[in-house]
Amino acid sequence: MIARHSILAVTVTGAVLLVMSRPPIPQALDYHRMADERALLGIANCLNVLSNVPFAIVGLLGLAATFGWNGRPSPFADRWERWPYAALFAGVTLTALGSSYYHLAPDNARLVWDRLPMAVGFMGLLTALLAERVSRPAAKLLFLPLLLAGAASVVYWYWSELQNRGDLRPYVLAQFGSLLVIVLLLALYPPRYRGTGYLIAGLAAYAAAKGLEAADRQIFTLGYVVSGHTLKHLAAAGGVACLAAMLRARTRR
Repeated sequence: MIARHSILAVTVTGAVLLVMSRPPIPQALDYHRMADERALLGIANCLNVLSNVPFAIVGLLGLAATFGWNGRPSPFADRWERWPYAALFAGVTLTALGSSYYHLAPDNARLVWDRLPMAVGFMGLLTALLAERVSRPAAKLLFLPLLLAGAASVVYWYWSELQNRGDLRPYVLAQFGSLLVIVLLLALYPPRYRGTGYLIAGLAAYAAAKGLEAADRQIFTLGYVVSGHTLKHLAAAGGVACLAAMLRARTRR
């Protein structure tokens, strides 16, 4: 157990030092230029906007599984464990609104409302796995600080952009650092619940979503039907659907 904790602590510390030792990372000026900017049905950037609807659907399904709204018994041994998942799925549900708002007229000010609920969702999932695989008491202590840190990373980024010295480093840690820790938790600590396969599938879907985002224009030029960014939304929502399915199928070890 001590060796696992040591590996986790050293890796997290090293990741933070590595990212924060780099120069500030401003938001790229062309970030807001998506490949598919077509207006359809009177909606600007239509497909990038409407492809956010699945986030609302899977977010609500996840909340239903978390709180037992579907009549099923609680998937948690301790009732407190539902709150990190509630933060995760609430963040995903709000991402549907924030991302839609952003894609109607992309700019830095609107991007804040896309990233804020995403940061909350990442921290919710991280805390959930800390509770399930490492220590529930530690997760309880870290829950609110992690949520605040995730939100603060977005606020700090936007403030730094307003000062003409944009710095994405804290947000990079909030998003990719939390995912790194999640992978370490899966590799180092045994689960208390069944359903790890769903979680791995969800992470794979998110990795695919980032790949689709990077290939936004290349995918769009294949037939000018759908862009990589639109497919990114669908793949990411599919990853969240895996987490909702995990809670529905879960039984304690």
